[in-house]
Amino acid sequence: MNAIFTDASFQNIVNVANKYGISTNAAKDLTYCLMNSNGTMAQFNIAELGGGGQWMQGGMTMVGDMFNNNLKYLVDGLCVDLSNLIHQGAIQYKPLPKTENGQGGFSGNWWGDLGFPNSTGSQNDTSYAIFNNIHRLAIQQNGKVTIFDTLDHNIGGVGQQQGGNYSVSFTSQYGNVDLNALPIISGGNKPQQSAPIQNNEVQNNIIETPMAPIMEAPMQPNNNMNNSAFEEDIFGKIEKLAGLKDKGILSVEEFENKKADLLNRL
Repeated sequence: MNAIFTDASFQNIVNVANKYGISTNAAKDLTYCLMNSNGTMAQFNIAELGGGGQWMQGGMTMVGDMFNNNLKYLVDGLCVDLSNLIHQGAIQYKPLPKTENGQGGFSGNWWGDLGFPNSTGSQNDTSYAIFNNIHRLAIQQNGKVTIFDTLDHNIGGVGQQQGGNYSVSFTSQYGNVDLNALPIISGGNKPQQSAPIQNNEVQNNIIETPMAPIMEAPMQPNNNMNNSAFEEDIFGKIEKLAGLKDKGILSVEEFENKKADLLNRL
């Protein structure tokens, strides 16, 4: 981890570690995980806390020893206290050192002017920098840098990708992050946005126009049809309408209105 906590922040972390009787290194590693999501969640693998586990703000706590309730209470208490300190601004990273051009940044700041990342790393010749505070993710692969808009994702986990365009994968509070679904800010292949379709626009050489409603012509008795045949026709139509009602095609109200209209023609 490239980031370094301020002296006051480090002391706050030490205080939490002492409160729960764990090592400072374990508390510091857990804090790094929480900082990745601005204190809302943490995915960790810390031996002192039972190995792999996950915590999410709101009451979800998972630990490797799932039946060890004491360990769950320990992890939840640690995460709640550290998360509160993060939200209060009592845990922060040190400002970036000045570079030759006077800008703050790491040496070899390959992600440009995005500022200070929550987390950086490299796996399988792919480098990444996570900026949860400004909803950005930078990936450098084969010398090419792509900047993603992470929307409302708070990225808290990084793993090895099996297939796909990148050799690393990311997880947030929603689970696995689909990089193909994230908007690209710069670099990469920006998807082309199609123009909005206007009314009556010609598509595939066919002009689509609104279809006029089909009006049912009033039914008049046929001069060649006697009254008995006409009545049978009326009742036949009512039976058909009843069948449509039974099938759920017509509502009861629509059926009653049609039936009344047909009966008024007798």
